[in-house]
Amino acid sequence: MACIKKLKIDDEIYEVDVEFRNILKANNILCDETIGDYERFLGFIYTLFGAKGLNHQEHQEKLVKWANNYITRGREPSKEEPDMDFNEDMAYIEASFMSDYKIDLTKEEMDWEKFDTLINGLSNSEMGNCCVLNRIRALRTYDTSKIKDPKEKAKIEKAKQRVALKKHRHINRELTEEQIKNIENYYRQVEGKEW
Repeated sequence: MACIKKLKIDDEIYEVDVEFRNILKANNILCDETIGDYERFLGFIYTLFGAKGLNHQEHQEKLVKWANNYITRGREPSKEEPDMDFNEDMAYIEASFMSDYKIDLTKEEMDWEKFDTLINGLSNSEMGNCCVLNRIRALRTYDTSKIKDPKEKAKIEKAKQRVALKKHRHINRELTEEQIKNIENYYRQVEGKEW
């Protein structure tokens, strides 16, 4: 059973695939710096809204705003360095869902809202009684400046390096003003040509 939401803009109804893997796929496209701004924009729209989203240019800005609000769930972007990456940490996420919730993410379909809620509800305790994902996240953000013993500090620093994130992908990335202008210029150029 697919995770589909319906969105109405003017008189058009859009079906949005909000399954968490699809949301992550759309975010990966939006964050892929090897793809041009316009192609990322179109890829993001197509992944979430299908061909109908591409065919209605007049709604695309509203579609992207809706998607951003849905994905971030209305939260403001964090200014802090990320301590988790959905792609790099997927094995930890899957293990944590299995240990905390007995949910096999490799088989389970789940909408983004439920996935986000469950990620935020994973066990997390100062007493060490928490899931593997939150242990890794705690290690990544651990302040070693307070450790007096040089051997212990070196040991923790080495452990931090082993689990450090290779990339920083932000699920709440928005298009910059320059990217929006590039997309608008492209549309102006396309609309002036005869096909």
